[in-house]
Amino acid sequence: MANFLRLLAGVLLLPACWGMGRAFFDSVLVAGGATGFSPEAVALLGGKAAFILCWMALSHPVRTYVLGHELTHAMWGLMFGAVPSRLRVGESGGSVNLTKSNMLITLAPYFFPFYTFVVVVAALVTYAFVRPLPWLPLWMFMVGFTWAFHVLFTVETLTQRQPDVRLYGRVFSWVFIFMANVLLVLVWLASTTPLGFAEAGMSVAHHVAAAYCAVAGAAASAFGWLRSLAAGAATGEAA
Repeated sequence: MANFLRLLAGVLLLPACWGMGRAFFDSVLVAGGATGFSPEAVALLGGKAAFILCWMALSHPVRTYVLGHELTHAMWGLMFGAVPSRLRVGESGGSVNLTKSNMLITLAPYFFPFYTFVVVVAALVTYAFVRPLPWLPLWMFMVGFTWAFHVLFTVETLTQRQPDVRLYGRVFSWVFIFMANVLLVLVWLASTTPLGFAEAGMSVAHHVAAAYCAVAGAAASAFGWLRSLAAGAATGEAA
């Protein structure tokens, strides 16, 4: 029953995914500001492009990803009061023992960019001692580089049979992971660009509501068509 309910929840959240995707693209345009791309924005995009080129030209740093994956499980476990132990990392996978688990702990590596988090924390520590933050374009380049690392490895990993994903069902897990990734990016944009939290929130609410209205309208049209078809068949039989 739990698996069926999660599948149903995943299907019901699909319009929300579409709405959040629309909100994401609108928010990216607003985040660019009226003056176009800043040096920091160019550095961010350059970091993403640099990792994509590395991904296509070089062997994939699987062990590095696995390390971040398991450390993310451990970190989120600590946040919920779990005690991590026996961290294991290898080319074919890894593991970490936790005294408790939940959905967020299990799925965290797929929506929480661990190495981007490390870069941001390092930047905040630097900012605490040196103001303004030096080499801001370099920091943004590293954010873009590590975020592309997270996205590409997440997509590749989700195409495989992952126990983390199977535990909560593929449909629900994929939907949740997509929405959580978009939400984190929107929070990042609202924190660091002209896009404000209120504007980002209104964009999400507008597009999600529009998506569900479109689905409701399509369902009503389909129901009306089926009812007309059934009435026509009944009339034909009566004649």
